[in-house]
Amino acid sequence: MRLARTLCAAVVVFWGLAIGRDQFDDWVDQTQLPVLAVETGVEVVDRHEVLLRSYQTSDDRWRLATSITSVDPEFIRLLVRYEDKRFYQHAGVDPLAALRAAAQAVWNGQIVSGGSTLTMQVARLLEESGTGSWAGKLRQIRVALALERQLSKDEILSLYLARAPYGGNLEGLRAASLAYYQKEPRRLTPSQIGLLIALPQSPEARRPDKNPGRALLARDRVLTRLVDAGALGAEAITYQTLRAKRRGFAALAPHLSDRVLRDEGGQLIRTTLDANLQRPLETLARAAVADQGQRLSVAFVVADHETGEILASVGSARYANDRRGGFIDMTQARRSPGSTLKPLIYGLGFDQGLIHPETVISDRPLQFGSYAPLNFDGQFRGDLRVREALQASLNLPVVSVLDRLGPANLMSKLRQAGLAPQLAGDRAGLAIALGGVGVTLTELVQLYAAIAQPTAPKTLSAIPAASAPLPTVLSERAGWYLGDILKGTPRPNVSAGKDIAFKTGTSYGHRDAWAVGYDGRHVVGVWMGRADGTPVPGAFGGGLAAPLMFQAFDRVKPQTEPLPSPPRDALLVGNAQLPQPLRRFTSRAEQRGVAQDHPKVAFPPDGARVSRRGGAVTVQIRDGVAPFTWMQDGTPVLTNSWDRQARLFPSGRGYLKVRIIDAHGRAAGTTIFAE
Repeated sequence: MRLARTLCAAVVVFWGLAIGRDQFDDWVDQTQLPVLAVETGVEVVDRHEVLLRSYQTSDDRWRLATSITSVDPEFIRLLVRYEDKRFYQHAGVDPLAALRAAAQAVWNGQIVSGGSTLTMQVARLLEESGTGSWAGKLRQIRVALALERQLSKDEILSLYLARAPYGGNLEGLRAASLAYYQKEPRRLTPSQIGLLIALPQSPEARRPDKNPGRALLARDRVLTRLVDAGALGAEAITYQTLRAKRRGFAALAPHLSDRVLRDEGGQLIRTTLDANLQRPLETLARAAVADQGQRLSVAFVVADHETGEILASVGSARYANDRRGGFIDMTQARRSPGSTLKPLIYGLGFDQGLIHPETVISDRPLQFGSYAPLNFDGQFRGDLRVREALQASLNLPVVSVLDRLGPANLMSKLRQAGLAPQLAGDRAGLAIALGGVGVTLTELVQLYAAIAQPTAPKTLSAIPAASAPLPTVLSERAGWYLGDILKGTPRPNVSAGKDIAFKTGTSYGHRDAWAVGYDGRHVVGVWMGRADGTPVPGAFGGGLAAPLMFQAFDRVKPQTEPLPSPPRDALLVGNAQLPQPLRRFTSRAEQRGVAQDHPKVAFPPDGARVSRRGGAVTVQIRDGVAPFTWMQDGTPVLTNSWDRQARLFPSGRGYLKVRIIDAHGRAAGTTIFAE
C-alpha cells in the first residue's frame, strides 16, 4: 500500500513536471522577439575589400556589419572566457552564474557580478532595455531563451559584435576597432582585446577619449582576470599606455563614394579602386595646393586602359566646405580642356590620310572666316613637321587640320569615345580644337584611354565588371603615331626616364590647367584650377599639372609599362620618302587662295644695311600664298618653297635685290645693302 502511494505520488510529480515543462516551453516559444535585423551603415570598399568610406546609420550611429568570421578568433575566445565561460553549453541562461551572482550579493550586501550571459546581453541590446528591475531581468531571460532556440551560437555572437556599445555613437566591435585603433578587428593585440572587452560594460564611463584613466584601469582588470583564469599568459599584462584615441572614420575617395552610393545603392558597394593608390594620391593632392593660396584645387583620375577600371579618383584637395570648394567633385566638373583635344584631331587626320607625323604643316597667321586664332605665345614658327606642331602644342596647324576634318566629325568622335561634350552654343566651330567645349576630367581620361588602347577601347568605370566595349575611335596605326609623338613632348625634370605619352592644356584665361598621359597600361589625368572657375594668373598645364601627373605615375608603379611597338602598317619614313600628297599639308584657306593679301617683306625693310652671318643674310616674308619662288638679283635661287624665310648668299659686300613671287604670281621685293 505504501509502495502504491509512493508510485502514485511520483507519477503526479512527474506529470506536474511535464506539464510545467510544456508550459515553460510554450511560454518561451510564444516570446515576441525584437527585430533581429541590425541596421548597419553603408560601406564602400576597394578592389581588395579594404574600407574606403563608411556612412552612419539613420539614427546617426557608427554601426558596421560584423560577422564572427571577420573578427580575430582570439578576441572571441577571450570574450567568451571573460563574459560567459559556459556560453557554448547553456541554453541562454547560466544557472551556475546566476546562483554565484546571488550568493555574492547576499554575502557582500550588494551586487558584485550580474550573472548575465552573452545571450542575455544581446537580448538587452536588441530591446535597448536596462537591468534595473526584476521585470526587466525576467524579460531578458525569456528573450535569451527564445533566441537560443532560433539562432546558432555564432549568430548570437555576431549580434553582440554588431550591437555592443563602445561609447558615444559607436556601436559594434568593428566601429570601435576602426575608431580607436584605425584597424579592422581581424588581428588584435591582448591590450586591444582587453579594452574592447571592457568598454561595453560601462561604455561612457570608460571611453578612452574622455576618461583614459578609467579605460586603462578597466583594461588592466580584464587582462588580470584572464591571466588569473589561465586564459592568457602573464606576459599579456604589460601595463603599457592605452594607445587608443578616437579618430574619424576612413573617408578615402569621398566624392566617388558619394557618387556610387547615389547611383548603385546597397549596403556594401564594391569598387575597382585601390586604397594603396588612392591614399598617396590624396596626400599628393593636399601637398600640391598647400602653398598655392586658399582657392586652388586639384583632381586626379587614374585608370587601367586595358580593363577600363578606375583605380583612383581624387575629386579635390580636401573633402571640406572650404574656400577651395572641397565638396565639389572636380573629376565630374565640366570645364574647357584647352589643348588636350589636339591629339585626337591629329589622329583623325592620320586616319583620313590627310597627314603623317613627318608631314610639313604651316604655322602662320590664317583667317578661317571670322575666326583668327593665335598661338599661346603669340609667335609663329613657319613650316614644321606635324610631330613638332603637336609637341609644341601650336594652334594654327591643328585648327587647319580640323578645318579639313570638320568640327562635327570631331564632336561625333568624342561621343563615340564615351564623352558627353557640351557646347556653349548650338553648333560646333573650329574653336573646339583649342578648348571651346566642356568636358570632365574623367571624360578626358576616357578619351586618352581610347587613344592608348585603340583596338579595344572600353568605357571607364569604378564598379567591377561594369566597363563595356566602345566603338573604335582611331586605328591602331594612328594611336601608335600619337603615342610616338607625345612621348617626345618636352617634359618637367621629374619625368626623367619615363616612357609616358602625354599632353598638357590650359583653358582660356588660365582657368584650368590639365595634364593627361599614358604608358602601356595606365592613364593618368590631372586638373588644377579654382572650383568657381575664376582665373589662376600664370597657371598653365605644363607648369602646374604636368609635374603632378608624373608624380602620380610614380605612385601607380615604380616602373612604367612600355608603350606598344609600331604596327605593321605604320609608315616609318622621313618626309622625303612619304607619298607626294603626304609631304605637305595644305589648309583649305591656302587652297582657296584667301589666306592673306599679296606677299610682303617682313624683314629686312627696304634700304636696310644687314650684316652677313656665315656669309648669308636672312629675309622673311608674310602673307601671300605658298609655295614661293625666291629671286636674288633677278636669278631664281629657291623654287617651290613653303618656307616664309630664306637664307640668301650675296657674292660679296654691296647691294642685293630680292624678289619673292607667291603661288598666285603676286610679288614683293626689297633692296638691301649686305655688309
